[in-house]
Amino acid sequence: MVLGRAFEDMCAQMYYRGKMFGFVHLYNGQEAVSTGFIKLLKKEDYVVSTYRDHVHALSKGVPARAVMSELFGKTTGCCRGQGGSMHMFSKEHNLLGGFAFIGEGIPVATGAAFTSKYKREVLKEGDSEDVTLAFFGDGTCNNGQFFECLNLAALWKLPIVFVVENNLWAIGMSHLRATSDPEIWKKGPAFGMPGVHVDGMDVLKVREVAKAAIGRARRGEGPTLVECETYRFRGHSLADPDELRDPAEKAHYAARDPIISLKKYIIEKSLASEAELKVIEKKIDEVVEDAVEFANESPLPPRSQLLENVFADPKGFGIGPDGRYRCEDPKFTEGTAHV
Repeated sequence: MVLGRAFEDMCAQMYYRGKMFGFVHLYNGQEAVSTGFIKLLKKEDYVVSTYRDHVHALSKGVPARAVMSELFGKTTGCCRGQGGSMHMFSKEHNLLGGFAFIGEGIPVATGAAFTSKYKREVLKEGDSEDVTLAFFGDGTCNNGQFFECLNLAALWKLPIVFVVENNLWAIGMSHLRATSDPEIWKKGPAFGMPGVHVDGMDVLKVREVAKAAIGRARRGEGPTLVECETYRFRGHSLADPDELRDPAEKAHYAARDPIISLKKYIIEKSLASEAELKVIEKKIDEVVEDAVEFANESPLPPRSQLLENVFADPKGFGIGPDGRYRCEDPKFTEGTAHV
């Protein structure tokens, strides 16, 4: 959780220094959800995220260097600098994105869960017990894909956990003003799956609920809908001045900071000393500083990379008869190249 917080704080600094471009959505305050769920997974399990995806990537094991470089648009990023903030992806870590539109990742996650079930039941790969976690926010829960995928997942008993990170605000729209029944977890039983509500500011409570839901999916007993009530400590994105939320509401949740709460619990239960926790914080600061240094020094992608991964057959457009990328032809950018 400390890595997630320190990383996001550094992202804010780098964004305002002009090192990152486009929209950057930070995860401060919600770390208990990512840690509580993803740290229970195996490497083979899948994670599907949203546009607020940096910390999900870190939790799944993507190195801080690769995430920061991606944010800087460098070739050493996890998507070679072509994804940016909202499109973290790692085949190696089974992180399937990063999606800019709300609800967009839920069908992908449902497909990943179907893949796991198909491998086990049709291809008879008995050791295939992979579980998929689909993360999304409260604003997504009134979208069509959400309901369609809950239905299919329950119908086919897919090994998936739908994790709602209910931070109470969809950009500037209060969840209470936008939803006829604000208790999202109730939508689970409507489709024949368990629905659970948990305090998303308490990593130990999240972990307990996650254990049960992931275990259920791994045993082939089907999906679970988990609503984690949490709060983001910053605006919707770094372009949001965050003037719509009541200062008293912000102060209330700031007092329940998941990192400070866990720290207090650890010290009270004599699980570690203040000095030991400070060592962790210092180590994390070094990791984040190293990630920035690495991203800064990494090269920008060459122009020839521009048309890669755009078309299934790039020769149809991106590569000329001579085998060279058309975008390398000076006439291409002047609009006079023969296409």
